[in-house]
Amino acid sequence: MKFLRSILLPIVPIYYLVTWFRNLMYDKGWKSTKSYDFPVICVGNLSTGGTGKTPMVEYLIRLLKDDVKLATLSRGYGRKSEGFVLGSPKSSALDLGDEPFQFYNKFKETVLVAVDANRREGIDKLLQHNIKPDVIVLDDAYQHRKVTAGFTILLTTFNNLYYKDIVLPTGNLREPRAGVKRADLIVVTKCPNNLDNEVKEKIKSKIKSQQHQQIFFSNINYSTTVFSKNGNKALSAMLPFTLVTGIANAKPLVKFLNNEGFNFEHLEYRDHHTFTEKDLTDLSKLECILTTEKDYMRLKDEFMVNDKLWYLPIHLTLDKQQQFDDAVKSFAIK
Repeated sequence: MKFLRSILLPIVPIYYLVTWFRNLMYDKGWKSTKSYDFPVICVGNLSTGGTGKTPMVEYLIRLLKDDVKLATLSRGYGRKSEGFVLGSPKSSALDLGDEPFQFYNKFKETVLVAVDANRREGIDKLLQHNIKPDVIVLDDAYQHRKVTAGFTILLTTFNNLYYKDIVLPTGNLREPRAGVKRADLIVVTKCPNNLDNEVKEKIKSKIKSQQHQQIFFSNINYSTTVFSKNGNKALSAMLPFTLVTGIANAKPLVKFLNNEGFNFEHLEYRDHHTFTEKDLTDLSKLECILTTEKDYMRLKDEFMVNDKLWYLPIHLTLDKQQQFDDAVKSFAIK
């Protein structure tokens, strides 16, 4: 894969110019974009892969759901449905996608969970709902410039900071680094615990935030409890197990489990992997499966494996949490 990316280096300037010019057209008003007279929050990134958008959206849901009527709108990557779909008791990962289904499965009737590749149409459909949302959170919509969110949160991972990267196909950036200027809050995600201030200040100096921007640092915390369809138990009681993942970057989870002293086999699939009949047959032969919450959404209704399936929840913590919360609430709660 690295070799393939290296030989595609000559394409990088072309990709750069195309995405740069596309952004210029929106910035200059040559291409139309739509703003709204109610709070729309965008969560996104410059990079491909997992930057922690799902735990950030869940954090925002918990922060706002008791004060406003809230909706989330995602593309619904990997789903089998088309167009606008609103989460309901009949929903599954097949018609919502694994991450939106995770939102619905966790928060159910406290938040509207919708998917639509066309964010404008998705917002219009949500506004027609009998419970009209006060606030809409757009998941992974940083490059969806047909909509201009009133408040934008940009995520970049500690181990793959956007300013060290280049655009596709050799690098991982979806657009040039200058796109960071559209963000209101910049969050460095998946940081090591107890990251010292000297490192933070060095990263801030490289980001070179503008006057309207604030920078935060977050890390992922893993639960000490695992869950299944039949209940929960302590993570320490899980041995033996096989770790099964289909996410963009499983390294932090593997590192955590290794640091906890577990000895396990890891079966790693690509991000948003659709498990085939053969996959399920192979997994059914395992004694015990530990997976992520996102992967659990795709596997929990598969009778061949769901009786041996457990997932490990995660949650996001922020430095300067009160400052972050205040910034979001001051925009979202009118």
